This record gives sequence, C-alpha cells and structure tokens, in this order.
Amino acid sequence: MSAAPRFNPFSAAFRADPYPVYRELRRTSPVLRTMGMWVLTRHADVRAVLHDRTFSAGLIPRLVSRAAGGDTPDSGSADSTDRSDSTDRSGNAARMVRLAHTSLVFTDNPQHARLRALVNRVFTAAEVSRLRPRIAAIARGLVDRSLSAGGGLDAVTDLAAPLPVAVLSDWMALPGDVRAEVGRWTHDIRFLLEPGLMAPAEVARVGEVVATFAGALAGVIAARRAQPGDDLVSRLLAARTGGGDRLSDEELGFLCIMCFVAGVETTTALIGNGLLALLHHPDTAALLHRRPELVGAAVEEALRYDSPLQLTKRLATRDVDLGGTPIRAGEQVLLCLGAANRDPAVFDRPDSFDITRPERAHLAFGHGMHGCLGGLLARAQAEVVLGCLTGRAERLAPAVDLRDDPGGRGLSRQEHSLIVRGLTSLPVVLAGAW
Repeated sequence: MSAAPRFNPFSAAFRADPYPVYRELRRTSPVLRTMGMWVLTRHADVRAVLHDRTFSAGLIPRLVSRAAGGDTPDSGSADSTDRSDSTDRSGNAARMVRLAHTSLVFTDNPQHARLRALVNRVFTAAEVSRLRPRIAAIARGLVDRSLSAGGGLDAVTDLAAPLPVAVLSDWMALPGDVRAEVGRWTHDIRFLLEPGLMAPAEVARVGEVVATFAGALAGVIAARRAQPGDDLVSRLLAARTGGGDRLSDEELGFLCIMCFVAGVETTTALIGNGLLALLHHPDTAALLHRRPELVGAAVEEALRYDSPLQLTKRLATRDVDLGGTPIRAGEQVLLCLGAANRDPAVFDRPDSFDITRPERAHLAFGHGMHGCLGGLLARAQAEVVLGCLTGRAERLAPAVDLRDDPGGRGLSRQEHSLIVRGLTSLPVVLAGAW
C-alpha cells in the first residue's frame, strides 16, 4: 500500500498549484488525519459537513480569543501612561474578539439564525441587481483609465482589487475620508480569518485597526440614523424581524467590517482567477465574446475551476462517521473546497475549463446555512468585469508568455493567506481585434 501524499498548504508548490495534491488525496486518502485535523477532499464529504449543523463554524473565534488572551493590562505597572495604553490594548482586544464572535461567518445557531434573518432582508437579488449599473460604471472607469494610460492593464491591481472596495464603499455611501482607508484596514483585519498566522505583535495591530474601523463606522451609523438614505447602512438600520428584533449599532458596524473582510479579497481572487482561466483558454474567451449571454456560466465555471476560497474549517461537536471514518467530538475538520470542486465523481473532465458544462453543484460559496452572504454581489462583479473585457472590440492577451506555464505557476500569487487562492498581479495588453 502506497503512502498517503503529504498535505502541506504552507509549501510554495502547493500555493502555486494545489490541484495535483488534491487529486492524489481524493484517490488515496480522501479523509486524511494530518496536522492535528481531518482533511477532506471529496465533494460528498465536504458537502455533508457543510450541510450538517452539528459541525460548528465557531473555531476561528476561539482561536482569536486565544490569540488576544495575552493582550491585557499589566497590573504591575506604576506608570499611568503605561496603564492607559494597556487598557486601550485590552479594550481593542475585547472588541476584536466580539467582532469574531458576532460574525455571520463564524456563528452557530441560534445566534446565526437571528443575524441571518435580519441581514437576508437587505442582501437580496433585487438589491444586487439595483447595484449593477454602478458596478459597471466603476469597472469601465477603472479599465478605461488604465488602458488609456498606455494600452496595458494589470487586471488585479488596476481592476480586480479596487473594484470590490469601491462597490462596497458606494453601497454603504461611506464618506471620502473613510473610503480612503478601508482598503488598508480590510487587508489588516483579514488576518482574523486565519488567526494562527498572526504573530503576537500583529494581534495588537489588528486590534487597533478594528477599533479605528469600528469608530469610523459608528460615526456613519449615527449620521444615517439622523438622516436615513437608500444605502446599505440605512437599510440595515431599518431592518426588523417580525418580532421587532434589530441589529445593535455594534453588530451593524461589525457586519459592515466583515462585508469588506470576507468579500474584498475573495472577489478580487475570483475576478483574477477567472481572467487567468480565459487567458489560458483563448478559444473560450472568443466564445464568450461571441455569446455574451454565457457570462454567468463563465463565472460559475471560474468559481468551480479555481475557487477563490480554497479551505475552510469546522469543529465536530459529536461523534460522526464520515466516508467510513469515525470523527470524534472536538476534532477539527479542514474542508478543501478547491478539491471538492474538481471531484470527478461530480464533474465530468474536472480539470477542464468549460463554460458550457451543465453542472452547477460547486461549493465555492459553501453550502447550507453558512452559504456565502455576499455570493450574489461577488458573482455580479465578476460577471460585469468578464463581460466588460470580453465584450471589447479589442481582445486582451497576457503580457507574459503563458504557453509553457499552463498552470500560471510563474505568476505572482498572494502569500499572506492559506485559505484564499488569488493573484497579486496579472498584466495584460491589447492584442488587436477578435
């Protein structure tokens, strides 16, 4: 019997292309015990855990609480300034922990059901449809500004990265001074999604950024309460359940923060990964140019083919049998969404990028009660961008030769996250008419 392949998400080779590892794990060890957790790579197993509400999503808040535990006042200090600073740090740490514990991404029922009942009244298909003209205007502006400057475009830094920040800022009608900072704040706070990667010094810094971001949003919330508008913050302030429940101001501020934290980098990765797939498959890009009605299918295939969110964790709260393997209560389970989305048991020719495939059962946005709240908005932004770029009279081509690099291994990929797979740069040029 051959040894199980090594699963090492920290390795450069895995970051560049995790799919050969996933393929071998599915074949030989689909439920693998390693690194103190169970690693799942089959679609059926990953979907089953996502669907099973007895698997808790609350592991990350526990880790954030543990990371912030040392960030407390030093009671032995005799200096009043030191005491004040340590008290501030302690308050920041407590706020950071509350943010993690009240996030939709990491809450279990009944808290999750309560929050979802409120926000689902605002995050609707009709609301996202209403945003589409503004998304299109922002995307066209970003593309035209870059191409007019010299005929080239970095599809990540010039387009995919600034777009979701601008869209969310517009939807929330944030004032200019806040808009100028939210991108930086979001990048810093996203470490809360992977607290194990935070060094002790970073815990304090993230706590400070959370406090600053929350303070800025508190001012926005107060202004919208005094003078409501048609923006996301005003709509969430007005949201009520049938029993009259509403979001507290702190919950609303935290929800807005997590819209950026959970939505910006994943949407950026989706757009970048989708464009890279089209550049690798020029015939498919040409098909999309001829048949723009396929743009929705192209985005779904991009989500499946190279999922922006590759990994997510759950905690077993009861003993359960999974694919013939006993999982014990208290054990961690790592769900490889990227592997599940290339499972040949579900997808024909799973390693092919095919925007005409009929299947739509991918798990890129999760499944069950923790299905991604912002999935509709991310899809809309990706559809607008792919449609904008493939709909031009001129076609785009990669500014680097990808013929000998079919997996895009030589491209610059983000290294600050284990769970998000995305590019940091994707230079393209105009290459003449289609």
